[in-house]
Amino acid sequence: IGRIAVLKEWRKQGVGSALLQWMIEEMKSSGKQQAMLNAQMDAVKFYEKFGFQVVGDTFMDAGIPHVQMHLAL
Repeated sequence: IGRIAVLKEWRKQGVGSALLQWMIEEMKSSGKQQAMLNAQMDAVKFYEKFGFQVVGDTFMDAGIPHVQMHLAL
């Protein structure tokens, strides 16, 4: 998964969750066995709600701390 971005006025309305759930279902239906992404530290709990788990250490991307996360499909 690349970047997920939701306009500020649409945040906290379930848009990001709906997008992520759709992506997960599409990956499952196409036979993928694992999803991975690089999450900003502020977003880790959001992805954990969907079952993603942190893998590895924190790293910087565009000056923002991130971690890699994986989800078994």
